[in-house]
Amino acid sequence: MKLRGAKEIGMNAEHIKLPRDITEDDLIAKLKLLNSDDSVDGIILQLPLDSSNGIDGEKVTEEISEWKDVDGLTTMTAGKLARGEKDIFVPCTPKGCMELINRANMKTTGKRAVVLGRSKIVGTPMSDLLKWANATVTCCHSKTENLEEICRQADILVAAVGKPGLVKKSWLKEGAVVIDCGINPIPESTKKSGQRLVGDVDPECFETASAMTPVPGGVGPMTVAMLLKNTCEASFKRHASLMRLTGHVGPSDWNLTKLPLTLLRPVPSDIDIARAQHPKYIRTLALECGILETELLQYGNTKAKVSLKVLDRLQDSSPGKYVVVGGITPTPLGEGKSTTTIGLAQALGAHLDKNCFACVRQPSQGPTFGIKGGAAGGGYSQVIPMDEFNLHLTGDIHAITAANNLLAAAIDTRIFHEATQPDEALFRRLTTDKSNKVRFSQVQLDRLSRLGIAKSDPNELTAEERVQFARLDIDPEQVMWNRVLDVNDRYLRKITVGQSPTEKNISRETNFDISVASEIMAILALATSLKDMRERLGKMVVALDKKGKPVIADDLGIGGALTVLMKDALMPNLMQTLEGTPVFVHAGPFANIAHGNSSILADAIALKLVGEDGIVVTEAGFGSDIGMEKFFNIKCRASGLKPDAAVIVATIRALKMHGGGSPVAPGRPLADEYKSENVELVEKGFSNLKKQIENGVSFGVPVVVAINTFSSDTKAEIEKLMELSHAAGASEAVVCSHWADGGAGATDLAKAVVKVTQEPSNFKFLYPLEDSIEDKIRSIAQNIYGADDVSFTEECAEKIRVFTEEGFGNLPICMAKTQYSLSHDPALKGAPRGFTLPIRDIRAAVGAGFLYPLVGTISTMPGLPTRPSFYDIDIDCETEEIYGLF
Repeated sequence: MKLRGAKEIGMNAEHIKLPRDITEDDLIAKLKLLNSDDSVDGIILQLPLDSSNGIDGEKVTEEISEWKDVDGLTTMTAGKLARGEKDIFVPCTPKGCMELINRANMKTTGKRAVVLGRSKIVGTPMSDLLKWANATVTCCHSKTENLEEICRQADILVAAVGKPGLVKKSWLKEGAVVIDCGINPIPESTKKSGQRLVGDVDPECFETASAMTPVPGGVGPMTVAMLLKNTCEASFKRHASLMRLTGHVGPSDWNLTKLPLTLLRPVPSDIDIARAQHPKYIRTLALECGILETELLQYGNTKAKVSLKVLDRLQDSSPGKYVVVGGITPTPLGEGKSTTTIGLAQALGAHLDKNCFACVRQPSQGPTFGIKGGAAGGGYSQVIPMDEFNLHLTGDIHAITAANNLLAAAIDTRIFHEATQPDEALFRRLTTDKSNKVRFSQVQLDRLSRLGIAKSDPNELTAEERVQFARLDIDPEQVMWNRVLDVNDRYLRKITVGQSPTEKNISRETNFDISVASEIMAILALATSLKDMRERLGKMVVALDKKGKPVIADDLGIGGALTVLMKDALMPNLMQTLEGTPVFVHAGPFANIAHGNSSILADAIALKLVGEDGIVVTEAGFGSDIGMEKFFNIKCRASGLKPDAAVIVATIRALKMHGGGSPVAPGRPLADEYKSENVELVEKGFSNLKKQIENGVSFGVPVVVAINTFSSDTKAEIEKLMELSHAAGASEAVVCSHWADGGAGATDLAKAVVKVTQEPSNFKFLYPLEDSIEDKIRSIAQNIYGADDVSFTEECAEKIRVFTEEGFGNLPICMAKTQYSLSHDPALKGAPRGFTLPIRDIRAAVGAGFLYPLVGTISTMPGLPTRPSFYDIDIDCETEEIYGLF
């Protein structure tokens, strides 16, 4: 009947028939899959369960999502119904009974109603519905005394006990309304089935009742109709959510619960501030900002992954405004770019009531336990819980480590097997699967296609084709893929692998990088879908063969396996700020050898969720000459997203350093010029910020300067900085105190950002991809850094030639240089001129989709200092609270 009813109204309905011996766990797993299936609006579990394994029907029913519980049978629904709440799926049979009463214009207010039966499916919810419809309700059951007398007082009688013909004519008050919910089979020889259905009410009652439902044909069809109605309502709720998120309603409809801040003076440590705030449940935050329960994968109560299905659901919605946060060339202490990103998001979301997401990178554990610390922001502008943010989070970096090292193992293993096996044995082993079947896998068929061999049966290949297929001939001296580990370990900067006797003296020198320097991390940040990530992982160039030709990951047959390891990592991680506004934490590529930005997918999902009037604030690593330039030229090319504004974070301290102030270093006291007024140093050092502002404006976006203030900054210094910023082309220059004051300290900055995003953005790239590799490098060096020219070593020039011949010439450029100067020399502060930028080497990250020239020496494996941060990190074993992080 349900399937027929659904078909009649044009609803897709599927009856999933499961085996009688299915286990409870398997049934629950099936329900969870349906919960997460965005094409399913409603789920019902046909009760009682006809199972041979004694499954607990109530326990299993509780697994159905409250958004899809169209039968209305979960405990949550029962509780809300008992409280008289409206926004629920009412159980179908009681809902049908009430619909019958209402459609017949029968009044319930002040009437006496008797319900026979107290089942969870009919009797109890029916009593609740009648009670909230202002009837005086008596619920009877098998232990009720004087049942006939009670029934004779009823103006409305509902029978749901499962006893054929229990209610007799003599039990009824003249003119009573009778609803018979009973469906009881009794023997009937004249019927083909040998039985017929009767209700709980004797048919003779039709003579006394003013209205009465027949059996069959009464409540049964109404139950089906209400099931279909509940399912429609479930779909309408999802559609209403979509309408809300596509800009058809105002920003206030996010209905964000804001977390109040208690500001203390002096400002406590970051970890003390974070611990003092109680975050919202992540599920609550997700629902507040339009993420459906089926799109959320929780990791505890304070962090979760968000499914990429959000993009499918919101594909037709208008995105919000897109704002990137960069910075002045920093001192080694950092200028508060992450803190400003979070403070700005708190100001927009918690103080200006704008739909706002912050998008930041996940920090590596290397710096966390080394000296730099994490990237959760600071003071009263942080992501919380900050300890989880700075440690394992949801395991994305661990997934990258596993995938990277699986590939490294595959490379050395292939070199070993090719060196120790004859051609035919090698081919046979490569084409025989674990079930001893000779065949090509899909990734091997793809390799055959790249080789120009149009055959699919291993037995059909010629001897020459077998060798061509089986031998990669990797040159051990030209392996470009390193192993990784997410720690600072200087002793892994150069190692030897293959020292065991079992490797038969096939050893080579290599090294470890830190995990966030892996190309797989850059791919995670630049991928636009699972399919895109699979393609990128497969075409990573990992080595050159002995003829100088590139060997890619899919030549090793490993692209699919890498994607499997990275599948969950592709989903952005949802967290929150100290003031309860949403944050996506996703990916953490180096900003020197990679592009240093959080993921495209995090930004894309956030832009859809905030809606047309909302704002997404995303952070770019290091100074604007590095992170922001790569955001524009690499990330925006890959995503197709166009920024609406840029924020450049500056400090008086950094300007004084660029103006000739004493060196600044962690652990060293600041010199006197940083603690007292010196407008002259500020003016001299402005040359660096001026260049960064000019760079931002050259990309066609309005620039806002965020002046991150310290207590030692003077009014005269700040006023000079604001004056110079406007003269250099900044649309706004705003003083901020978000470290000490949270979002309230960045409201002026937030207002400035809202203002400039209303202006048209004329975003443009710095160079066309069709330019030669040399010209693209030269364009960045001259236009962004201020160099006169570039120079290339002979080795670099030869690699450029090879890359061009191999078809890599149209990739964008990701410059790898120091973050402490606009030039290649960290000692050159301000805005140096008259220098030639030396390019000593160039490498290809083909999977990530860029070439990275090396300017000077770049370390991809940091070392630990004499006194690392881990000296201060410990845990209270009673409370399990972590202390000493920052």
